[in-house]
Amino acid sequence: MPNDRDAVNLPSYVERTRGGPCFICAFLAGHPDYPHETVFEDEHHVAFLDRWPTLPGKVLVAPKAHIEHVVRDLDETAYSRLMLVVREIALAIEDVHDSERTYRYSLGSQQGNAHLHWHIAALPPGVPYEQQQFHALMAENGVLSPSARETADSASRLRRAVAERGVLGS
Repeated sequence: MPNDRDAVNLPSYVERTRGGPCFICAFLAGHPDYPHETVFEDEHHVAFLDRWPTLPGKVLVAPKAHIEHVVRDLDETAYSRLMLVVREIALAIEDVHDSERTYRYSLGSQQGNAHLHWHIAALPPGVPYEQQQFHALMAENGVLSPSARETADSASRLRRAVAERGVLGS
């Protein structure tokens, strides 16, 4: 696991998540303060690179509609399709990044980051156990700062992997 991580300003993060606009809706609306590299998009979903990744190639997957609760707000068909997108993005990440395990999790609440989204991250092989699981995923332990070129390259490789898998269409 990369050791060169940048510290995160947690008070600023909390203020932004609790008081700012929904970051997913702002991104989808093209707000200049919320840019992301898109990996996959269809009529109902978007997958994009995390701006503050804790692991290389970390992707967020979300419904385009501002949905806040995965169980109550999605019918069976919509839930199944979202889970298919999550699975296919996770498999594409595994095609691009070596992984001992691929983490998939959804956080957020009515108090912050309310828009339903899934985090998908590949744990590189050989990471010591005490640096795995939530330790590897929490921004409090620092974030990576890939260059714009590295981010664009990662997004391109992931888009290609999704397309080559052929399950989600284009």
